[in-house]
Amino acid sequence: MSMIAERITLEDVAREAGVSLATVDRVLNRRPGVREKTAAKVQAAIAKLGYRPDPVAARLARKETFRFCFILPTGTNTFMSNLEEQVGVAAEWLVTQRAFVDMLHVDVFDPDVLATALERLEGRYHGVAVIALDHPRVRAAIDDLVARGSAVVTLVSDAPTSRRLRYVGIDNTAAGRTAGTLMGRFSGGREGSVALIAGSLALRDHAERQFGFMQVVNGEFPNLRTLPLREGRDDSELTRKVTEDILAAHPDLVGIYNVGAGNRGIAAALEAAGRERDIVFIGHDLTAYTKRFLVRGIMDAVINQDAGHEARSAARLLLAHCTGEPILPEQERIRIDIFLRDNIP
Repeated sequence: MSMIAERITLEDVAREAGVSLATVDRVLNRRPGVREKTAAKVQAAIAKLGYRPDPVAARLARKETFRFCFILPTGTNTFMSNLEEQVGVAAEWLVTQRAFVDMLHVDVFDPDVLATALERLEGRYHGVAVIALDHPRVRAAIDDLVARGSAVVTLVSDAPTSRRLRYVGIDNTAAGRTAGTLMGRFSGGREGSVALIAGSLALRDHAERQFGFMQVVNGEFPNLRTLPLREGRDDSELTRKVTEDILAAHPDLVGIYNVGAGNRGIAAALEAAGRERDIVFIGHDLTAYTKRFLVRGIMDAVINQDAGHEARSAARLLLAHCTGEPILPEQERIRIDIFLRDNIP
């Protein structure tokens, strides 16, 4: 009678090989004291029955658990709120793997605050996922965590020269180039200026998006003139004021590219000025607000990264590092999505 692979137990293997359960355990864990012929019988039984070790059961038997920390930004950024919700969903799955998650909210725009928060985690967690600031002190704090045995993945924004395990997020230079192509096409050959608003260029994802955008616009669309970038710290009210200043100072404005968050502030300023229909507005992250702006024609395109995919990927990478299990690189690649009002999910 055939058995279903996932129901095969060590007892089944021991029975098939004609050895004790202790012998099977020694063979599986490569401990000494088993003759070569006996070990071969056990391996043959494993292959015949299709036995696969249950890592959760093994950790349960060893009373082994893992603790992870996700460092997320403070503030009212809607995408980050969505990400936090998805981290909560991933945390529920991690519990079934005997891994547990804490969430810590930090001002990620301040390198000293972020570095101090990382330094305080030393010795407390097996793994850390952090919205990173590419700053020397933050990189040093990440390196110290790794040196003391904690795996670190950077989430959404990277610190690539640190000793982090992996970056979980989109290719932000490619995202910026995509925004540049859309801006050039949607402007329809009109001549004028284009504004860029970022949360902070200290965030590597924002700097890379700006770089990609300017590569395309400055190189391929001579009818458009990019203005000096303004920072809004991903705050809707501050971003609204920045947009109002830009509108007043540049009557030839034909487009706005919001590199980070704060889309609500830009939309409010455009509507108040009656410019929501004639200015091309491209931003990031599909939220309840940006969906509404797309439908109403205030935004022309949204470049999106899947918060759920990022949260799950960070969780899988940290767990796999701790357990020594393999990962599938294709599964962990975060795609760039482009949404117009015609394909809103």
